[in-house]
Order: sequence, then C-alpha cells, then structure tokens
Amino acid sequence: MPQINKTPASTSGTTDTPRTTGNTGGGRLSAWPPVRIALTAFFALDGFLFAGWVVRIPAIKSAVHASAGELGLALLCVSVGAVLVMTWVGRLCLRFGNHPVTVASAVVLCASVALPPQAHSVWSLGGVLLLFGAGYGAVNVGINSAAVDLVAAARRPVMPAFHAAYSLGGLIGASLGGLLATHLSPARHLGLMAVFGLAVTVAAGVPLVRHRVTAPEGPTAAEPSAESAPTSAAVRGPMLLVLLLGVVALCDAYGEGALADWGTLHLSADLHATASVAAGGFAAYSLAMTAGRLSGTRLVERFGPTRVLVTGAAVASGGMLVAALSPWLPLVLAGFLLVGLGLANIFPLAIDRAGALNGPKGVATASMLGYGGMVLGPPIIGFLAQGVGLPTALVSVAVLAGLAGVAALVVRRAAGAAEG
Repeated sequence: MPQINKTPASTSGTTDTPRTTGNTGGGRLSAWPPVRIALTAFFALDGFLFAGWVVRIPAIKSAVHASAGELGLALLCVSVGAVLVMTWVGRLCLRFGNHPVTVASAVVLCASVALPPQAHSVWSLGGVLLLFGAGYGAVNVGINSAAVDLVAAARRPVMPAFHAAYSLGGLIGASLGGLLATHLSPARHLGLMAVFGLAVTVAAGVPLVRHRVTAPEGPTAAEPSAESAPTSAAVRGPMLLVLLLGVVALCDAYGEGALADWGTLHLSADLHATASVAAGGFAAYSLAMTAGRLSGTRLVERFGPTRVLVTGAAVASGGMLVAALSPWLPLVLAGFLLVGLGLANIFPLAIDRAGALNGPKGVATASMLGYGGMVLGPPIIGFLAQGVGLPTALVSVAVLAGLAGVAALVVRRAAGAAEG
C-alpha cells in the first residue's frame, strides 16, 4: 500500500473531491464517496460503543463488588490496553494497510464490549478491560490513519468532520444507554451493542476494504505550504514535530478528560446546581464540541489549521478560566460552551498533521500522548483539588489549553523553516 499518509493534506481551501481506485476507475467522485461514508460510520461506531460501556460502569461495579479504588484500577486497564497496542497497530497499518487493520480492530472492539458484564471479580474485569482497551486503541489508530489518507487525497481538511461523527456516536450511545439502563441488564445491553457493532463493521467494512485512497494529482499535492505538514519536514526529521503535535493532543485530551469526570461535580458541589442542571451543563459542553467539529472543515479552509488551533486554544483557555472561577452559574455554563467550542478541533487537527508527517506511526505516537492526557487529567485534577480546591484545580485545564496553542505555533514555525 502506498504511503499516502505521508502526502501532506492541503489547507488551501480547494474543494477537489477524493480519488479512489477500484470500481471507480480513478475518476472524480462526489464529496461523499462510499469510502468516506464507511469511515465516518467507523468513527461513529467507535464513540457509540465506548459511551455504551461507560454508562453501564456503575452496574458492573456493583456486580463485581468493587470498591472505588478497585474500580479505578480496573478502569486503568482500558488505558493500559490502548497504549500497549497503539505503536504495534501503527506498524500493522504500514504493512497491511489502514483499511484492513481498521476492520479487524473493529471486530475486536465489538466482541470485547460484551465481555465486562461476564466478569465475576475485579481481576477478571481488569482482564477483559485490557482486551477492550486494546480494541479501542487499535481502532483509533486505524481510523485516524485512514482518515489522514482521505484528507490528503481529498485536498480538504475534513478530519474534524470524522471526529464530529465520533462525538455524535458518543452522544447517541450515552443517551440510548441511559434509556435502556432501566429495562435491560448490562449483559443484554452490551451484548446487543456487540451484535449491532459487528453488523455495522460488516456493512461499512466492505466498501472500506474495497477502496484504496490514492495520492492527489496536480500542484496542490506537489507544492505543500508550511500550513500543511511538508514532505521536506517529514524527510528531515519529523519526530520532534510529531512529538510536539502529540503534546498538543495531550493538552486537549487533558481538558476533555477533566471536564468529563469533574465538570458535573464542579457545577453541583461548587455552584450548588441541581442534578439536572449539572447534567445539562456537561451536555451543553458536549454539544458545543460536536458543533465545533461539524464546522471545523469550513474554518480550516478559511483560516488555516494553525489559526484554528491557536484560536481554539485561546477560546478554551478563556472559557475554562470563566467556568472555574466565576461564582455565577449562567456565566459558568457559558464558559463550558466556550471550552467545548475551543477544544473541538484541536485533537483532530493535531492527529491529522502528525499522520501527514509520519504516517500511521505519527498517528500512533500522537494518539498515545493524547490518550495519556485523557488518562492523567482526571487523577491530576483530583490530586490538585485536595490541596487547592476543585475550582483552582480546573484552572490547570486553561493553562494546558494555552500550552496547546503555543505548541501549535512552534510546529507551524518549524514546518515553515523546514520547507524553506
């Protein structure tokens, strides 16, 4: 398979559509060819399955009689499993191609999501969560590597749209899981999700495997700008830039993890919001992030990835400062909205540019760092909260969001220097 993900994704704002090989004969396709629809389905499925598992954690905790500490260790196995496989999956993508690896990884994820309710002890739960985490991490490397290929071939910055599908899948999975929680046992609920996921994998996997995205033709592909990840930078030493992009992803994911685990508690404990208002605040943050990702392609086409990254970091940082320090509930909710909008496109753009620099290995490296931020965020917030209080602890989200903007500027300047 050609290493198309080393071809930079242009951000010049062209609207050329992807070319694929196979039954198309290499002709120009519509804006939504089957391969893009299939890949979007895998992003949505990824978010759907993960959210479905998350909403059943309390019931599974009770079933295995786990303490809070024991559950925390078991949940850590998800992260350990994901991090352990990401580098290896990047190599598999290079050897066998992104699309087959994505489909195979999705099968593992779908099968493993049904296993946690079958565990009868904390130890067995940790074991099955290692497998679930491995499937989740493998899918994320596969789909993001495949998306980098499609972005390069399309010559449009459509990566945020794929991550919007992930967010929408997560919202649907969480909402549906909440509705089914009172009617179905965790075993039946997650078992049905596994069956549904396998059906989607088959339906979306066939067009995904059949199509191979090829390099774009013309001056756009041959003359990358410093805004994209230049081929010259990739040759001269991309790893430093990839690591910097991983730092950008880490800072973003730190904020996402912190808001997911501590945002609702901040609203209820520090602002004395009702349970429904606290839940609504997090829902508003999630919806703002989804909306930001849906508009991400247009924003990048108009302003370029660096401006979107830096502006998003500034908006998220300011919004988090307001949400963390304001004593007025409406202003805090507005801050949550700004955080969602600001963080929306940072992670997908960082992963996209890391993949353009160094292919699946770049995706794997940046994803590992980003996932590490999501893992470390909640416990670091908890540790800080014990010493300085939760509102002050949440200021760290604003600090790291600002750091993400600075790192994005460094990458932009280093890429420009390499091109020159």
